[in-house]
Amino acid sequence: MYSIKIDNTIANQSFDALQVKQLVKNNKLEILSISLAKGAIFPPHESHEDAHLVVLEGCIAFYIEESPIVLTEQQQFSFPKNKSHWVEACEDSKFLIIR
Repeated sequence: MYSIKIDNTIANQSFDALQVKQLVKNNKLEILSISLAKGAIFPPHESHEDAHLVVLEGCIAFYIEESPIVLTEQQQFSFPKNKSHWVEACEDSKFLIIR
């Protein structure tokens, strides 16, 4: 019989500065749950893979090549690997990175 495990990591993730939780990691996929308190910053970095961002709640400013992209709840977009980017929370926010 197949066993199902329910995971409440996203629901239980606090808004305490920057919190990053790895939800899935295998040889084909990685999913990160990220929470940012209002005003908190996910510092500049680059992704080693093309990625997709999905805002679950709140509002973030995603800066890529110094251009801000403001995203709110239930919005999503893709961005390429090896491009410097960083994120600032306009309000308490949670989002997923899928790569």
